[in-house]
Amino acid sequence: MKVEQSGITIRELNSVTELKRSERFQKEVWGEDDPSDNSDIMLAIQHEGGLVAGAFKDGRMLGFLFGFPTSQPDAQHSHRLAVHPDSRGMGLGAKLKWYQRDWCLQRGINVVRWTYDPLRRINASLNIARLGATAGIYHEDYYGEMEGINAGVPSDRLVAEWHLNAPEVVQRLDPSVAQPHVPEGSLKITIPADFAGLLSHDMDKAISERLRVREELTTAFKAGYRIVGFDVDTCAYLLIQQ
Repeated sequence: MKVEQSGITIRELNSVTELKRSERFQKEVWGEDDPSDNSDIMLAIQHEGGLVAGAFKDGRMLGFLFGFPTSQPDAQHSHRLAVHPDSRGMGLGAKLKWYQRDWCLQRGINVVRWTYDPLRRINASLNIARLGATAGIYHEDYYGEMEGINAGVPSDRLVAEWHLNAPEVVQRLDPSVAQPHVPEGSLKITIPADFAGLLSHDMDKAISERLRVREELTTAFKAGYRIVGFDVDTCAYLLIQQ
């Protein structure tokens, strides 16, 4: 499957050479110290029904996506999504995810799940606001101690659940359409506007914010709330009781 739009080609990686290139690409995005997914493993998973794809322009890889099957035949786990630092602002993250949606639906996969750092605004904006995923599961220090851009703070992660045929997801296929309305009285939980900046310049504040948001989100989830929106203007998750 291949999609071409505005000079960008999104397609599955189709050689060991490209898979090895993706190893280097991962380090360019997450840092030299952060272990990349091995090309041999990705090749085997691709042959067993996983998705390994890239976004290319003039032959250069600008984005990368890696997903694999789960114990549920109709669900995929999306393990990696990356856009090269010099190619951000082009909407490649969203393009790769919509490509993943089409790829999955063609194969009878209706749900895609992935973990992401709840404090990274750009990820919350893409995953929740732009794609229409929701979240109600919080993992504390999910990966243990990490290296690269994630070093220094507990590796807490939210589980995003993307129901590919849900009305709020289908509506977002048109980026000009506003987010679905979140009912009045929804709970708001703010996150830092620039968590990466805190990691670079104020580690104590970064850790403090990690623990604050952890406490607020886990308490809300235990009370039956679920993340259904993200307000990009106030940098806040929007939660309602299910």
